[in-house]
Amino acid sequence: MSAYDIHDHVLDGPHGPLRVRVYSPESPSGHGLVWAHGGGFAGGDIDMPEADAVARAFADRGIAVVSVDYALAPMTTEWSTRLGADERGGVHYPVPHDEMVSAFRWAATSDVASRGWAIGGASAGGNLATGAALRLAHEGTDIPALTVLAYPTLQAVQAAPDADLRALLDEDPSADVFTPDFVRGMYENYVGGDPDTADVYAIPGMAAPTALVTFPPTIMINDETDELRVSGEAFARSLTAAGVDVTALVEPNTTHGHLNRPEESAFVATIDRFADRILQLP
Repeated sequence: MSAYDIHDHVLDGPHGPLRVRVYSPESPSGHGLVWAHGGGFAGGDIDMPEADAVARAFADRGIAVVSVDYALAPMTTEWSTRLGADERGGVHYPVPHDEMVSAFRWAATSDVASRGWAIGGASAGGNLATGAALRLAHEGTDIPALTVLAYPTLQAVQAAPDADLRALLDEDPSADVFTPDFVRGMYENYVGGDPDTADVYAIPGMAAPTALVTFPPTIMINDETDELRVSGEAFARSLTAAGVDVTALVEPNTTHGHLNRPEESAFVATIDRFADRILQLP
């Protein structure tokens, strides 16, 4: 018997119906988390482990979860080959971003949880969570109490890995997938054009520290052998420069997407780190 109830809700979203899946603990702590899966903006769904297994794990720890079934970017011929999925149409920014903001506002005014709400996500979902948190902070309403980021992608153009990360990637070529061309192409597909002209809500890693001073406290866990770690760690430095309370960690012996592999011990370790921080919220 599970320690939580699961129900789907269809919200009146900013671009049409928006499905969210709510995981309600039977023994709630009162805390809540709005969560977005990854998938390069074009793939993934709320049934994948990075959404469902993650949400169940948080619910087992007393944390209510609202998992967001945001609209996806197009699965072009290039991306269907890279992501191993069928070609299909899709949407561009700001649709998924707007949906993440809308889902958080719905959760924050719902009775799903009685205490402060965190917002978070993994990989591309971490981008959506970060962009939504930044917008909510700038608008000054329904500001998340915490941002929870798992190996996020936050820059369309990343700096080169340092010598230590480059050595790890060279030792495991199968993990060396987030090349500059790959990442830039991913953002071109997401924004529907040149990412250099996109705004900071689409690519939060571009935000200067002066734009981050009201950003929520943040916990970020990056994968060890993952070029996207460059993006996350750069953003963590910007948050620190802005005076934001940020904890940035590396989960040892991991490659990108370990929350999509719940059979790995690192899955439990990361969930425990995140849950401990969420449960500290007032």
